[in-house]
Amino acid sequence: MSATTAPRRFLLASHQCLYFGDREARTQLLHPYEPRSAEDYAILARAGFRRSGPDLYRPRCHACQACIPARVAVDRFRWGRRFRRVLKKNADLSVRAQPAVVDDACFDLYARYIRGRHRDGEMYPPSRSQLTHIAQSDWAGTFFLKAWLGDRLVATAVTDTHDDGLSAIYTFFDPDLADRSLGVLAVLKQVEECRRRGLPHLYLGFWIAESPKMRYKIDYQPLQLLVGGRWQET
Repeated sequence: MSATTAPRRFLLASHQCLYFGDREARTQLLHPYEPRSAEDYAILARAGFRRSGPDLYRPRCHACQACIPARVAVDRFRWGRRFRRVLKKNADLSVRAQPAVVDDACFDLYARYIRGRHRDGEMYPPSRSQLTHIAQSDWAGTFFLKAWLGDRLVATAVTDTHDDGLSAIYTFFDPDLADRSLGVLAVLKQVEECRRRGLPHLYLGFWIAESPKMRYKIDYQPLQLLVGGRWQET
């Protein structure tokens, strides 16, 4: 991808929207033969693209603009009482950034999470190749942010690296520990990891105000949304 040549992209055929049963969706993909690099990925992330396995994509629906790219301004992140309670509740966990290797402990946690939380979703039944697909990329700077309770793995956040931030790709955790709010903890630890690395943004994917599953992202303030080609704070 050069500075003077726009990367090739194409639109998939219309398909059922994952978030709204009465709507059809269209997805724009970076062409599979378009070269990829960490620099390219960072540019596309700033333009609202996300990674799914080797694919870089963004919604391009004609009749709906509900999916809005979102990122957290890390240097001014607001640590409210709710977030401090989550950190305190999980102070006994050890959280470490590790290589994105799908080992037995990692897959076992992923499988338990999918069976416990997403049995009715498109990722059921879980498979090792499925998780490897999520994690693997030789150009995304992917690592796992793992949380351990003693020697027991309880949460893993698949995280990509850009020159201006980190991208939260996918998080899975022990479904038996719902009272710990491990999904929230993963975002908070990614914010901390951004600060540790001196990176200004945490990319959270798409904020969808009408979807209960995606509306939660508004809690992480200040949140910046990509509207009309410009990042604007909510």
